[in-house]
Amino acid sequence: MSDILTEIVEVKKEEVKILKRDFTISRFSDFEFFNSTCLSFSDALSKPDRISIIAEVKKASPSKGIIREDFNHRTIADIYLNNGADAISVLTDKQFFKGNISYLNDIANEKAVPLLRKDFIIDEYQVYEAKANGADAILLIAEILSANQIFELSKAAYELRISVLLEMHNEKEISKIDFSLNKIIGINNRDLSNFKTDIRTTEIISNKLPDNIILVSESGINSKENIDYLKTINTDAVLVGEHFMRADNIGNSLKEMKEFCEKEVSL
Repeated sequence: MSDILTEIVEVKKEEVKILKRDFTISRFSDFEFFNSTCLSFSDALSKPDRISIIAEVKKASPSKGIIREDFNHRTIADIYLNNGADAISVLTDKQFFKGNISYLNDIANEKAVPLLRKDFIIDEYQVYEAKANGADAILLIAEILSANQIFELSKAAYELRISVLLEMHNEKEISKIDFSLNKIIGINNRDLSNFKTDIRTTEIISNKLPDNIILVSESGINSKENIDYLKTINTDAVLVGEHFMRADNIGNSLKEMKEFCEKEVSL
């Protein structure tokens, strides 16, 4: 595990202690969204005529610092909803990404597409917290979890009817994954040891994966050339954050990306 991931996981362990101090598992059922029906994440990412777009609400990152100064999570989510995002990813990590679980809850009040809670989830309490605050899906990062943790956290999510986007960074993680359980696989093109992105990472890893998964490419996606390349390797969806967050006009940037994602229909 990279130094930054090790540091993040240690912070998460402390956050989980506080979560367990302040809440019981049963208390989450009192939350507004806990008993609401989740929107289908897999349906949102499985469009026959185009690559789907998961648009990310992201203020900052450890490698780039503040990405968008005029940041308002509700405004950004509204722009995504009004311009055709297939799903919305919401960063809820406070310390490293300047996010908040309240952002997820706020956006859930007006959602029309599935919401992904993007955080560093290491404990079942965080899964319950995600459901209670309106998540339809959670991110699990294979690099920071054991095979047993991936299984148990995925099972906890599915019992709550939440989908799981399981993120991979390298081929070594394949042995941890039960692909009959985890069918939505994200491949992060960013090397967390040096923060460089290489979009070919999606192809290198996906070549070793089963054919029946939903394939999501993450990080470093910002051009028509990127999308055209991802079409050739049967990518189902892309997760795009920084590109939209740095755009002068987020809505126009998303509309343009949607055009790039259209597939040619063969007659």
